[in-house]
Amino acid sequence: MSASFLSEHEAKPALDVFPAFFKVSGKRVIVVGGGDEAAAKLRLLSETSAELEVYASSISPAMEQAIQLAGATLFARDYQFEDFADAALVFTAQESEAEDALVVEAARMVGVPVNAVDRPDMCDFITPAIVNRSPVVVAVSTNGTAPVLARRIKGMIEKLLHPRTGALARFADAFRRPVAASNRDGRQRRLFWERFFDGPAAQKALDGDMAAACASARDLLASSDEGDHGHVALVGAGPGAEDLLTLRAHKVLQDADVVMHDALVPMEIVRMSRRDAEIISVGKRKGCHSKSQDEINALLVEKAKQGLKVVRLKSGDPMIFGRAGEEIATLRSHDISYEIVPGVTSALAGAAEAEIPLTLRGTASSVIFTTGHDLNGKHLPDWAQLALSGATISVYMGRTVARQTAERLLQAGLAAETPVAVLENVARPDQRRLVGTLSDLQHLQDEKTSPSAALIIIGEAVAAIRLDQSIPLVEAAPILEPNSISQTEGLAA
Repeated sequence: MSASFLSEHEAKPALDVFPAFFKVSGKRVIVVGGGDEAAAKLRLLSETSAELEVYASSISPAMEQAIQLAGATLFARDYQFEDFADAALVFTAQESEAEDALVVEAARMVGVPVNAVDRPDMCDFITPAIVNRSPVVVAVSTNGTAPVLARRIKGMIEKLLHPRTGALARFADAFRRPVAASNRDGRQRRLFWERFFDGPAAQKALDGDMAAACASARDLLASSDEGDHGHVALVGAGPGAEDLLTLRAHKVLQDADVVMHDALVPMEIVRMSRRDAEIISVGKRKGCHSKSQDEINALLVEKAKQGLKVVRLKSGDPMIFGRAGEEIATLRSHDISYEIVPGVTSALAGAAEAEIPLTLRGTASSVIFTTGHDLNGKHLPDWAQLALSGATISVYMGRTVARQTAERLLQAGLAAETPVAVLENVARPDQRRLVGTLSDLQHLQDEKTSPSAALIIIGEAVAAIRLDQSIPLVEAAPILEPNSISQTEGLAA
């Protein structure tokens, strides 16, 4: 595991609360209070298999209904100290803070965890927003700071989880002992369960066809794990924003034994990999290569031949200036299976963020992804000729050749007023947009400007950019941050 990963990992905020689940089946859980807040808590607790008790000298209509629905026992009196003995949990929701404080003190004296509803400073534990697919339970907490946000996150998770997720978990539980007795080692068992949940057995269980699910699971159990081979996934991490990572990329990361990531992939995305995965930084920036491409190729082969699932995590899309072609050729030559998981390339993400239509009816009917280093030869590359005909040109890694790009295109006849946008740190919180014309592009290469890479978009379609959220190129040189690091992919090329 790389030192950079460890330092980033250690920088994560410390947890003020530790998530855990209390076992309450057949145990007493007490609610003190007879009002509507206490009723709401009782309704939540009614989803458990606990023995529920309510202590209140008077109750509201809502509480009366909640008691009936929950099958709780009502003690129509004030609580006594001894009532809390042997209880699993105590909740208090009374009219005053002083009354709740007395309950908290009494519960703590007998060693029972207590929760004072809507009084987080008095709580031993916090009740999270719960997604119930029992036995699968997802709890979301904001440590009492933003309960509405917790409920919104809960809603997102509920949409992702199949209604029969709990049934799938119970079905899998029925196969735990046969799998444990199959003489598979730890890794083979994990591979079995990955195939189980990815394959027809799980899908049939979710569909409710349990007979077919059992047959598929038995076939999988009877199959041999011998001859398991490693596998490599070339995965695009997108331009840097976590929410632009594809669902498939996230799934592959969760299954990986090894993750080899570029320097420009944010650690927030690297951390989405399985907790026990081996993390290897193989980052390359212009003029600074931690590993050569040959070393990366050899490492992919070495890890795959150990039977491991390897993710080669690249910024942007692996097939655009990501050296994927060389890695694919190496994997093919060693007969190693592989897959390609596309990512959102910087030109697409940047255009979306900057509201630039890369193609525009009557203005630009084509778009070119290229690298400014194509201009090193004596003749204009094909993409430059296309720029003259109106195509939108997206130039990756263009900062160091910005002046040369502008000069060659101007000499070829492209108008000096042709709109230009320079996008830095695409889809990141520190993203910047610089705008101007082709004649202004030379300012990007000023020696005082940022050393970071930049995505340059050239063409009439750039005129659609929002100027109120952009910085003029002619003003960029004195204000660029010297330590800015772009997330534009392709620096490994």
